[in-house]
Amino acid sequence: MWSSFRRGRWSVAAAGLFAFAPAPVWGQVAPSAPPSADDVPLDPAAPLAPMPELGIEWPNLSAAPADPAAAADAAQQVAAETRYAFRVEGMDDIWTDLMRQRFNEASTLRLHKDEVSNAAQLDRRAQEDARLLDELLRAEGYYDAEVLTRVDANAGEVVVVLTAQPGEVYRFAGVTLEGVEGAGDRADELRRAFAVEPKDPVNADTIAAAEANLRERIGREGFPFAKVGESRIVVDHATRTATLAVAVTPGEALRFGRITTRDNRVFDGEHVQDIARFEPGERFDQGSVDDLRRAIVQTGLVSAVRIEPVEGQAPGTVDLDVRMFPAPPRTIAGEIGYGTGEGARVEANWTHRNLFPPEGAVTLRGVAGTREQLAGVTFRRNNFHQRDRVLTLQATAAHLERDAYQADTFLLSGTLERQTNIFFQKSWVWSVGAELAASREEDVILSTGAPRERTYFIGALPTSLIYDGTDDLLNPTTGFRLGGRLSPEVSLSGAAFGYARTQIDASIYRPVGERVVLAARTRLGTIVGAPRDAIAPSRRFYAGGGASVRGYGFQSIGPRDLNNDPIGGRSLTEFSLEARVKAFGNFGVVPFIDAGNIYTSPLPRFSGFRYGAGVGVRYYSNFGPIRIDVGTPLNPQPGDSRIAVYVSLGQAF
Repeated sequence: MWSSFRRGRWSVAAAGLFAFAPAPVWGQVAPSAPPSADDVPLDPAAPLAPMPELGIEWPNLSAAPADPAAAADAAQQVAAETRYAFRVEGMDDIWTDLMRQRFNEASTLRLHKDEVSNAAQLDRRAQEDARLLDELLRAEGYYDAEVLTRVDANAGEVVVVLTAQPGEVYRFAGVTLEGVEGAGDRADELRRAFAVEPKDPVNADTIAAAEANLRERIGREGFPFAKVGESRIVVDHATRTATLAVAVTPGEALRFGRITTRDNRVFDGEHVQDIARFEPGERFDQGSVDDLRRAIVQTGLVSAVRIEPVEGQAPGTVDLDVRMFPAPPRTIAGEIGYGTGEGARVEANWTHRNLFPPEGAVTLRGVAGTREQLAGVTFRRNNFHQRDRVLTLQATAAHLERDAYQADTFLLSGTLERQTNIFFQKSWVWSVGAELAASREEDVILSTGAPRERTYFIGALPTSLIYDGTDDLLNPTTGFRLGGRLSPEVSLSGAAFGYARTQIDASIYRPVGERVVLAARTRLGTIVGAPRDAIAPSRRFYAGGGASVRGYGFQSIGPRDLNNDPIGGRSLTEFSLEARVKAFGNFGVVPFIDAGNIYTSPLPRFSGFRYGAGVGVRYYSNFGPIRIDVGTPLNPQPGDSRIAVYVSLGQAF
């Protein structure tokens, strides 16, 4: 119990707490007046006045308890500081996951339940949580709800109890969108967008979602300057109903006009129009404007962008005023790695991503390695006259050492492609290109094993078409991919001859339960039109490695020469099967088995496979899975290592 020896008298506040009223100042003479109840001397034996607001009854001190020790413990438990528990009653049929989450996040009792507290603190917290629960119930449409509080102190435990009496849920008697008729033939679509109907519960979340949906929809229906007012709700307690009214001012339906920019430090209006997915004259769509905003930021040359609809220069149009804030245009990147058959390598590159505006990037690239050296320059223009269309021109000089060959190559190439990425994944992508290469290559004469050196001048027209029906670019869990590549080539090495390289890749992904994805892939390749020995070693097919048959070294599968080095072939066949198992947290385990072989014939076969098996570990980061695969060859050829390790970003396929 609370006690004090201060001068004055106690009075009880409405919340069950005490307030102190001061007595007259010392030495002051009070006027004569009839004695009041407050002037009667306090009888120490008199019972204490009831305080129902406190939630705890005063102990009866005049009663002789059967167990004086237990009575003293109970009184001390209520009056002194103690730990407590709490529970909510009457909500079993009302709770939703969202209500429970909101209560738990804002509950004062829950926040302090592990702290030692006194009775006044318990009462204050109980009242705060009662108001919170009442607000949550009203938000769900229970306008007659009542929440009572009490404190149970039994068997050495103090429990704060909130008892809810929700009553009946209120429902809408009428829903009105005032002024929506101004949208003309799109008025019905806007009414459907505001998904609140008569007889629906008066639910605050539903109303807020309907408002947001209406604002989004009215912008997509061609009204850039529309205004949607706040919902007005009138509650009738007698009928337990409510009416809802929203003021809508659609304005005029407009078409897209010009795109203008405040300055041309990054892009001009013409290039922004290339990035947009809409053309001037099309009906205004706020969703297309939002998409344009994201695409501009994704170029990497803009840190922030603001797009504001303004009155159009032409009648019936709306212009877009675009203001962009530049991001740093230069990038320096590096890479250090080691691979079996590839050796150690260090790569560095410098890029200016807008050296030739708009989006004309120049990259200087260099590779220094034990088996590879390269220097190159690349020009790349993103969004080339159309969204996600990329023009790439490059020149490289490289020295490459492989078990199958050595090559010193100078290459000029150009490619025009429709690109996919993790932000805007495309179902269909394609590329067309041209290559001119001069390559001095060393291999061996197959019959004798004697080294030889030949120079090739090669012209090629590579093309590709790929369909991607998966749900994720780096970590697919469902769907399939199918792609084809064709490269007609002309080679001059002593005599001119032509041939065609063709490759088909397919993969499929199927979830099994919530934690397992089965993935399978196949690859078939063929070169027709020339014998294998005439084709430059660098243009032949090879198999083995982290993106091929795991467990084997890079390009180590297939026929070999007298020195036990691979010689490549004119066709290949590969298969892979793996189970991607989510183990715990962001980690996963992937058992796999791969198979494949290289053939000298022009058409791929399905015999003589080399098999590799192993297990991988995946860490699923925000930007994609990081994989580590460890494989072993099941039927190795002479000289094959027993273990191979592969590390990369993204799944194996």
